[in-house]
Amino acid sequence: MLLAIDTSAGTSVAVVDREGGVLAEHTELDTRRHAEVIGTFIAACLSDSGVAVAELSGVAVGMGPGPFTGLRVGIAAARAFAFGAARPVVPVISHDAIAYELGSAEPLLVVTDARRREVYWSAYSGIDAVGLPLRAAGPGLTRPDELAATVPEIDGYRRLDAASVSAGALGMLAETLFYNRRPFAVDEALYLRSPDVTLSSGPKRVS
Repeated sequence: MLLAIDTSAGTSVAVVDREGGVLAEHTELDTRRHAEVIGTFIAACLSDSGVAVAELSGVAVGMGPGPFTGLRVGIAAARAFAFGAARPVVPVISHDAIAYELGSAEPLLVVTDARRREVYWSAYSGIDAVGLPLRAAGPGLTRPDELAATVPEIDGYRRLDAASVSAGALGMLAETLFYNRRPFAVDEALYLRSPDVTLSSGPKRVS
C-alpha cells in the first residue's frame, strides 16, 4: 500500500493498494491552498482507509511538471512523511498519472496550466501491454500559441487539458510500475522554469 501525494496543479492525496485500488482520496482544486490542506488530507486519507502508517510500503509523489511554490509543498510533505515513517519515496511524473488514468491506446497530449500564459505538456504514443503510458516527448513548457510548433504531430493527438492530477491514479501508476519492475522517475522536481524569487549573488551595498 502507498500514500500518494500530488500538488503539481491542485492538491490531491490518496491511499492506494495494488489489489484493492484507491482506498481513500481527497482533492482540492484551488492552487493557492496546498500548504493549508495537505496535512489534513494525509490524516483524512489514513483515517478513511483504515490503513496504519506501519502498513504503508512507501510514499508516491508527483514530481511535476508544476509551478515551483505548489510543487515543492507536496514533495516536501512526501519526503517528511516518508522520513518519519521510515519508508521510501517513490517519484512519479505527474503527467504520466493523468495519461495512466485515461488509459488511452491512441496518441494523447496532456496539457496543464503553467501560469504566466504558458502551459506544461507531455505527448504519449499510447499504452504498453500492461497499461503503462508510453511518453513520446516532454514534459515541456511553452506558450499555448506555440504548442503546435513545439509538438509537430499535435494534429494526430487527442488533447487533454487537466485541471488537477489524481493522487489515486498516481499511486496506482506507482504500484503498476513496481509490480512490473519498471523504473520510477528521477527524484528531481520538474519545475521547468526558475522560481520567482532568487538569492542575490553578493552582499547588498549600503550607501
